[in-house]
Amino acid sequence: MNKHIIFSLLFIFSGLAQAQTSLAKLLLVPEPERHAAPAFSIENLRGGNAALVDYKGKLVLLNFWATWCAPCLKEMPGMEKLWQKYKEQGLVVVAVSVDEGYKKRIKTFLKLYDLSFPILLDPESEVSDLYKVSGIPASFLIDRNGKVISRIVGEDDWFSDDAIQLVEDLLAQ
Repeated sequence: MNKHIIFSLLFIFSGLAQAQTSLAKLLLVPEPERHAAPAFSIENLRGGNAALVDYKGKLVLLNFWATWCAPCLKEMPGMEKLWQKYKEQGLVVVAVSVDEGYKKRIKTFLKLYDLSFPILLDPESEVSDLYKVSGIPASFLIDRNGKVISRIVGEDDWFSDDAIQLVEDLLAQ
């Protein structure tokens, strides 16, 4: 069965289509209880490879998405605004595409939405499997030491007041 169909069915049947996380109510893993985020190295759409370790020392918003996922597309502009506002303070937004072999479609999408943050390619879902992603969009906040702070399942407004406050609080740690 095509991976697109599987992801779509998981998305629909898990109730994520209606879900929107409230970042104000997001549960954060206390620092002593955080576990290391799974390490990976995959192709960067703009060339070369990128690894999680490349972002050590930064607050990472790691997002799993696809061009065919409407909620994914809806949250991307907010991620870009968040990235632009906080990249100099140590935030990096990394979007991992699970599209299968659609580099041209992904590049067209990036131009259409004017996205500048790193886009990594995971067509075989190797990284999404490491993170146990069963539906998209799914995001992970990873602290400056490479440990998972939180998992966010479903679409969110990444440039809402709650998101801005959350990022500012995490960058201050």
